Amino acid sequence: MSPDRPCLRNPLELVRDIQAGASGAEEELARSCGGCVYLLAVVRTRDRTAAADLVHETLLAVILALRRGRLRQPESLPAFIHATARHQVFNYLRTVRRRREDPLIDDQPHAPQRRHDDRERRRLVRHALRRLEANDRRLLMMTLTEGLKPGEIARRLGITPQAARARKSRALRKVIAHVRWMTDGRGACLLDEDSIA
Repeated sequence: MSPDRPCLRNPLELVRDIQAGASGAEEELARSCGGCVYLLAVVRTRDRTAAADLVHETLLAVILALRRGRLRQPESLPAFIHATARHQVFNYLRTVRRRREDPLIDDQPHAPQRRHDDRERRRLVRHALRRLEANDRRLLMMTLTEGLKPGEIARRLGITPQAARARKSRALRKVIAHVRWMTDGRGACLLDEDSIA
């Protein structure tokens, strides 16, 4: 799910199908975009459990908005999903920050396991990023860590916004595929099918 490039079939048709209550349309949206939402959330939160929850919250918010006809430009569905995911992540991080400031909340019993999971997740993502071409890696980092839009990335790289969107989408798919491949059969699957689908 690139902010402006479809991660799914024709957004106009999909929005119409969801609004009409067509069988399987909402599941198709979740299957098509869940993995990219998960990657965005896991990179920004550094918490795989929270990221999986954020995927569900994001997709639920998107589907409810589509059912209610709140998306004025159906062709901008990918951008709408991306913005909704970023909003959900921002709200989550704000809540976490507030909890840290509250001395009555103690998350310490889970800290050693969380540190191990975080290290493993970072190692897998770093490995997947190293496999990308340098320009694709740079483009993906501009998106995920700096939060830049495709237009700004295009200006920085001297390419068109469409090319930036396409390259970003391909790079995300490669990272997700590689992390899936790295975690298959290892018992410590950080990005399983249920979390990504």
